[in-house]
Amino acid sequence: MFQRPANHRVSSRELVALGTASQVPTRTRNHNGYALFWDDEVILFDPGEGTQRQMLHAGISATALTRIAITHLHGDHSLGLAGVVQRISLDGVPHTVPVTFPASGRRWVEALCDSTAYYHQERLALQGLSRDGVVPRVPGELHGPAALRAARLDHSLEAYGYRLDEPDGRRMDPARLAAAGISGPDVGRLVRDGMLRTPHGTVRVEDVSDPRPGQSFAFVMDTRMCDAVWGLADGVDLLVIESTFLDRDRDLARDHGHLTALQAATVAAQSGVRSLVLTHFSQRYTDPAEFEKEARTVFDGDLTVAADLDRVPVPRRG
Repeated sequence: MFQRPANHRVSSRELVALGTASQVPTRTRNHNGYALFWDDEVILFDPGEGTQRQMLHAGISATALTRIAITHLHGDHSLGLAGVVQRISLDGVPHTVPVTFPASGRRWVEALCDSTAYYHQERLALQGLSRDGVVPRVPGELHGPAALRAARLDHSLEAYGYRLDEPDGRRMDPARLAAAGISGPDVGRLVRDGMLRTPHGTVRVEDVSDPRPGQSFAFVMDTRMCDAVWGLADGVDLLVIESTFLDRDRDLARDHGHLTALQAATVAAQSGVRSLVLTHFSQRYTDPAEFEKEARTVFDGDLTVAADLDRVPVPRRG
C-alpha cells in the first residue's frame, strides 16, 4: 500500500502531531509537540523533549515557525523549547518568534531559552499570559488575519488553552459576477470596497457572493473539565484535546488534572466540533483502539486517535 511521505502537506491548514505521549514517552510516542500550519503561519504548540528531532522527521524547519505557544510548564510540554530556540538561533531565523506561556512560568521559560552556552541570535518575544483574551501581536511577527485567543484551564498549575479564529468572509459566485458584467481587477475592487459602480448600476458584494464562515481551531491540553474547555471547543472545525485516561480511570484523571477520552469526546459532540483529535495518552495503555471505542460511544464526526507524525487537515468550510 502507498504511504504518504511524513513531510507531504495535504492541506494549507493542517495539524502535525510531533509527539503524543503524556508524562513518560514510550517506544512509539514522543513527548508532546504539535505544529499547526495555517496558510503562511506555523504555530508550534507545547514543544516537549525531542521536538526538534520530530520536526526533522516531519520536514518542518525552524525558519517556518511563526509562533510558539505553551499551555503550561510541565516538562512534557516544554523541555523541548531549549533545543527549538537554539535551532532558531543557529538557522538565523530573520523574523520575531513570539513565545506565549502562563506568566507564572516565566522563570522556567527564561531558563530554557538560556539553558546552555550558544551564540544568541534568535529573535524571541516572551509573552506571559495572566488573563483570558486575544494574544497581542508583537512587532516583527509574521501573521495572518486569524486571531489567537487564550483561556485559563484547570490543571495542577497555571495552564491555558488556545483557540484560533478566522474572520468570516464571502465566496464570490462566478455566474453572478458574469451576469453583472464584473471581471478581472474589478472583482478585487468590489471585494475591497464592498460595492462597485458599473454602467448598469451599483453592485454590492452581497449581490454576487455568499457568506463563507471562517475556519477555527482549538488546542486543549492538561485540564480537568471546566468552562474554558467548552468555550474553546465551541463550534470549532478542528479540536486537539488531551485524553490522558480512559473513563474507567476517571478518578485518577480528576485527581491529576486531566480528561478521559469519554469526557473529551463528549465535549466535541456537544460543542459541534467537526473533527476531533485525541492525544496525550498515558503510558499505562497499550491499545489505541480503546480510546477510539470509548470516544465513538458519544462522537460520530471525524476522529483521529493521534500517532506521532500524523497529519490532520482542518476541515474545509464549504
